[in-house]
Amino acid sequence: MLRGLVLDFGGVLTDFGDDFAAPEPPLVGVVRNVRRHGILTALLSNADGLWAPPREWDGLFDAVVVSGEVGLAKPAAAIYLLTAERLGLEPAECVFVDDLAVNVRGAAAVGMVGVHHTSIASTLDELTVLIEFPSI
Repeated sequence: MLRGLVLDFGGVLTDFGDDFAAPEPPLVGVVRNVRRHGILTALLSNADGLWAPPREWDGLFDAVVVSGEVGLAKPAAAIYLLTAERLGLEPAECVFVDDLAVNVRGAAAVGMVGVHHTSIASTLDELTVLIEFPSI
């Protein structure tokens, strides 16, 4: 059973799809929704150590792993393992979403379920099936 949702920042959590008038990117709303259903959440970014998530996202993630802070970068296996560990989960209990296929393959190589984000609609469809509750 999948108990953790791990998302990339740039290209995933910043994707507004076709609705640039929305108050926040749709996948940020997904994070809020899955947390209400007991799913643990993590943000995994290859940003430098000076970067931090937007303040309005405080409390939205159970773990934030930033390459510049931990000295590891996607697609290295160690960064996915560290993220799962910080969530207190096994990699196989996590689904990872990234817009770069190489990073999705890296997550899958350590046992995570990978979702290649190409559009809001396709990612929502996949997450709805994987996390097994309606209306993500």
